[in-house]
Formats: sequence, structure tokens, C-alpha cells
Amino acid sequence: MTSSSQPKLEPSSGSRTVRGIGTDIIECSRIRQMLDKHGETFLERVYTPDEIEYSSGRKASDQHYAGRWAAKEAVLKALGTGWANGIQWTDIEVVNQQGGKPIILLSGRALEISQEQDIDEMMISISHCKEYATAYAIAMGCPTDSDR
Repeated sequence: MTSSSQPKLEPSSGSRTVRGIGTDIIECSRIRQMLDKHGETFLERVYTPDEIEYSSGRKASDQHYAGRWAAKEAVLKALGTGWANGIQWTDIEVVNQQGGKPIILLSGRALEISQEQDIDEMMISISHCKEYATAYAIAMGCPTDSDR
């Protein structure tokens, strides 16, 4: 195979800076217990209506809920805030693009904090199995004068 037949990666427009990273892991049984004990109250407090529709429609829905829980926790770590500063669970939403790739949508206080930190993209990777769900988040933004 010659070098001309190798796939080429196009450089991104403009430079990018990692502003934060976060990871989380949770036992799916913890989410199952919360669902059994608190039902709709738990779902509506933690998940957006679209997340509930997506996860509830899946086989082993507890694994999908656990993956979204882990993603929300990982995003908070990437923001560097934890649950402080008025952030609500539903300020962080996991949406699957066509083909299944998850993306993060921020709203409310989480969006405000990301803007204050010059974060314009939150990348996410989520994995789950019968027992555990894990997520890894990377907060990205354009370099600022303070980065130089």
C-alpha cells in the first residue's frame, strides 16, 4: 500500500486546548436500586425527558441509565465543579447521534460555567456491561491569552 492510498486526516480549523478531563464508574445495581426505590421521582430529578425515553426503551435500561449517570459525573469533573455552584442533574444531557455516538448538551448553570471557562465542546465516551458503567469526558476550548 503506497502512502497516497493511506487515508488522510484533515487538520482541524484553529488550535484546540484541553480545559479539563473527568471520568466516572458506577455499579449498575446502584441505579437499579434507585429505580426500584424512587421510580419516577428519581428519573425526573436526574434525567431529561429524552434521556428517559431513550434509556427506558432499551433492553437492560438500568445499564443505559448508569452510563448516563457516569457521563454526568465525568462532565462535572471535567468542569472542575462537582455538584457545587447550582448545577442540576438535568443541566447535563447525553444525546445519541444517528449511529449511536453520544454527545453532551449543557444547559442552565452547567452551560454558564462552561462558557466562563471558555469550554465550547464536551467530548464523551461511555461504556457499560452488566455490572458497571463508565464514562470519560474531555472539555475542549480555543486557547485564550492566559493559556499562552
